[in-house]
Amino acid sequence: MRLYHHPMSSNARRALMTAIHLGLPLELAEVDLMNADDRRRLAELNPNGKVPVLADGAFLLWESCAIMQYLAEQVPGQTIYPQAPQARADVNRWLFWAAQHFAPAISVLAWERAWKGMTGNGPADPLEEARGERDLHECAVVLDAHLAGRGWLSGEEVTLADFAVAAPLMYSEAVRLPLAQYQHIQAWFARVRQLRAWQETDVQLLPG
Repeated sequence: MRLYHHPMSSNARRALMTAIHLGLPLELAEVDLMNADDRRRLAELNPNGKVPVLADGAFLLWESCAIMQYLAEQVPGQTIYPQAPQARADVNRWLFWAAQHFAPAISVLAWERAWKGMTGNGPADPLEEARGERDLHECAVVLDAHLAGRGWLSGEEVTLADFAVAAPLMYSEAVRLPLAQYQHIQAWFARVRQLRAWQETDVQLLPG
């Protein structure tokens, strides 16, 4: 299987963390998102023009959470995507929450405080920064309350839910995510950072 990715994409990182945790070998194909030819080739794989994309023979799969689920299904006996219906539904809940709420809030700040300037799209917009911080705080209140008294997001051990929610926190320092006050999130994220899958996908991000 081949994974088309970029090391500074949190969505791609979710998928790569999953493969590393499962011990699944992937052929990595890095896509230069600043290169027009690479972006054209990426659009041929994914009509949305985004990474990651998983190629398993002739089968092409995009959307990071779908890729995570597909990878987990390749490994009999794995525990990061449980088989029991309610346990699996709980993991799915957090995958969708990460994609629909948490990551979009962080992406506003990542765009305004890092990628916008790097791509020549001008300075940060204070109104957009305020919107991103407001949306992120709304999510953080939910996440912090859920993590009180818990080691991991779903069940008693690490699951796909933790990878999906943690991945966009890779931008925490670079774009100054305002999360220091949320002690349960900080404690959980410290545990995530100790995982081999996190450490082996860590990259140095440029400050915003």
